[in-house]
Amino acid sequence: QLQASGGGLVQPGGSLRLSCEVSGGTFSSYSMGWFRQAPGSEREFVAAISWSAGNTVYGDSVKGRFTISRDNAKNTVYLQMNSLKPEDTAVYYCAATFSSGSYYLSRGSSYMFWGQGTLVTVSS
Repeated sequence: QLQASGGGLVQPGGSLRLSCEVSGGTFSSYSMGWFRQAPGSEREFVAAISWSAGNTVYGDSVKGRFTISRDNAKNTVYLQMNSLKPEDTAVYYCAATFSSGSYYLSRGSSYMFWGQGTLVTVSS
């Protein structure tokens, strides 16, 4: 089970940190990803981190602004979002996979387990 949290309303240029806690499995075996979906848009890859944290991948639209990290002792993956823009407004989902290569980490079809989503709204 994946439980995402940390969403909310933030002004442009602000920051938020999303968390996703995993229960019921061996967290250290999973690579973790974040995806987002804005109203009327397709799901978009945001960021992913391999099970060992040795490989991180980012979507082009968030490179340099977002950072993904994980704490295996807390069974939690984080998404630090800085310099937020109105176009970052979306429901953010965390997901888990046993894959680890960059090609697979950026594809939603690679993920077997999904959280319920947390809404991020960037607006003044």
